[in-house]
Amino acid sequence: MSDSSPYCVVMTTFADEEVGESIIHSLIEKRLAACVQVQSIESYYHWQGKVNKDKEKLVMIKTTEALYPQVEADILANHDYETPEIIRLPITAGYADYLAWIQAECRSA
Repeated sequence: MSDSSPYCVVMTTFADEEVGESIIHSLIEKRLAACVQVQSIESYYHWQGKVNKDKEKLVMIKTTEALYPQVEADILANHDYETPEIIRLPITAGYADYLAWIQAECRSA
């Protein structure tokens, strides 16, 4: 595999289970993501002049670079945070069969 690929991982977080389920199901049903993984985390951050600590879920979304704008828009449409974390990380290399599966499962942009 070359040093870059048309695939990416998009990360976001949520605290409310219903919000998280809404985001995840929307992305999968619309075929904006091939796979969504969720992990329990603790987040520490500054917000509105205070240090906060929250129990959240970290969401890792496997998708294509071309679909990123739609993934971001879909997260924003379903999220309850004023400023949700939405970060795109490029997949610079990976197992070719897995990357082909991502391509097959995600709709074209």
